[in-house]
Amino acid sequence: MEEVHADVIVVGAGVIGLGIAWEAARSGRRVTVVDPAPGSGASFAAAGMLAAVSEYHYQEEQLLEFMVHSAALWPGFAASAGPGCGYLSTPTLCLAGDAADRQAFADLRSVQQAHGLDVRPLTLREARTREPLLAPALAGAFEIEADHQVDPRRLVAALLARLGVESVVRARAARLAWDGGRVAGVVLEDGRELRAAETVVANGLGARDLAGLPVSLPLRPVYGDVLRLRVPARVRPLVTATVRGLVRGRPVYIVPREDGTVVIGATQREDGSDAVSAGGVYELLRDAQALVPAVAELELYETTARARPGTPDNAPLLGRVPAAAGEAHDGAGCVPGLIVATGFFRHGVLLTPGAASVCRGLLEGVADPRWQGFRPDRFTSTTRPLAERSAAARSAAPQGGIR
Repeated sequence: MEEVHADVIVVGAGVIGLGIAWEAARSGRRVTVVDPAPGSGASFAAAGMLAAVSEYHYQEEQLLEFMVHSAALWPGFAASAGPGCGYLSTPTLCLAGDAADRQAFADLRSVQQAHGLDVRPLTLREARTREPLLAPALAGAFEIEADHQVDPRRLVAALLARLGVESVVRARAARLAWDGGRVAGVVLEDGRELRAAETVVANGLGARDLAGLPVSLPLRPVYGDVLRLRVPARVRPLVTATVRGLVRGRPVYIVPREDGTVVIGATQREDGSDAVSAGGVYELLRDAQALVPAVAELELYETTARARPGTPDNAPLLGRVPAAAGEAHDGAGCVPGLIVATGFFRHGVLLTPGAASVCRGLLEGVADPRWQGFRPDRFTSTTRPLAERSAAARSAAPQGGIR
C-alpha cells in the first residue's frame, strides 16, 4: 500500500478546497489535494459574484458577518493567487423591473443599511449613463460599490498552478484513515492510503459519501442553471458592472467577463436533476433581456447545471468535530487531525478566503470564536463512536482495482 506523507491533505479541489490548500501551503506546510477532477463541480458553473451585500438574506446575520469578513480578505487573497485569477473590483448594479421589484429592493436596502452596509440609490439617468444598453422601462436602480467579482475557472487554474501538479492526486477519496483515535489521512478508491497530520474535508456534496466521518453532514443538492454567452463586437461592452435584477419578483444576474463573454444565472431548484432545465434557460434569457434588451443579440455557447451543497440553515459546516465521550481528543476536545469545510451553498466563491483563513487558524491551534456557529456538528446531538465509524469505513473499503 502506497503512502504519501504530507502535513495537510485537502479532500476536494473546488475553489474552497484549493483556497484552503493554498493558504496552508503559504504557511509553509506540505499539502496534498485529492480530487478526481479538480474544478469540475459547482466551481465550474459558478458566476463568481463576491456579493456580501447584495446576497444578504433576512435572518442570516452571522452568515452576513462572515461574508463581509471574507469579502474584505479578497483583494489580498487575489493578489496571492496572481493576476491571472480573474478578480475584478467593478461594482454591482441592482435593477428593478417594475414598481414591486423596486419596493423589494428598497425594503432590503433598509435592512442592509441597518447592518452598516452601503447601498446607494441611483436615478435611472445615472444608471443609463453608466450602462447605456439598459432597458428604457426600468423602475429603479441601486449601486453596491463593495460587491465585486472573480472568474472561478481562472481562479481554479491559478491556484492549481500555484500549488503545482505534484501536490494534486487525481483520485477519489473513499474513506478517512484512522490511527489510534485520530484521523491520519484518507484511503483512495484504488486502495492507496495517503497519510497526513491534518485532513480537511472540503469536497462539497461528496463529503456525504466519505466513509469514516465522525459526524453526519446534512447536505442537500441545490441545482442552478447557468448560461454563458459571447458578446458580438458591435454591442460591446454589453455591461461593465455586474447586474443583479428583479423581474416580476424573479432574480437574475448578468456578470461580464474580461474576454467579451457574460454569465447569466440565478435559477435555484431542488428537483434532483443535474440536467440543464429548458424552462430555466428560457426564464433566464427572458428576464435578462428585460433588463438589457441586447442580450437577444448574444451567442449562447454554453449551458451548465451543477449542484451546490446546501445545509438546513444555508450556512457552512466549518470547523473541527467534537470527540465522542471517552475517546481521544485534542486540547480543545475535538477529533484530532480532522477539519470539515463544506456546505457553502451559494456563497462558496465569496467565502473562499474566509474559509481558508479559518482553516489556517485551526491548523495553528486557534479557533476564532466568531464562527463557532458554523461548527459541523450543530445539527447532531452526538458524535458517532469510533466503533461505528470503523464499521462504516470497513463496509466502504474498496474491493481491489480502480473503480
